[in-house]
Amino acid sequence: MRQYELVVVLPSEEDAFRKGKEAVAADLALVAAADIKEEDMGDRPLAYSIKKKERGHYILYTLGLAPNAVTPLERAFKLNTSVLKYLVVKVEA
Repeated sequence: MRQYELVVVLPSEEDAFRKGKEAVAADLALVAAADIKEEDMGDRPLAYSIKKKERGHYILYTLGLAPNAVTPLERAFKLNTSVLKYLVVKVEA
């Protein structure tokens, strides 16, 4: 199991944010992510509009994940309309 950092940008509207956060948690459970630490980075303006949104709510996750589970996780985020942007980065020890 490797350590990864995941940054997810969700819509800033309350209902859409809650729905997106639940979807991200479900996707992480689906790929058996372990040792999940969540840091809410808050609502911020986006540098450019994404899906006609000017603001986004950022969440940083630190988690343990099998290397072969990264691709299915990214595919799930691509198909999820609640996720505006995401980035998965391997943490170097």
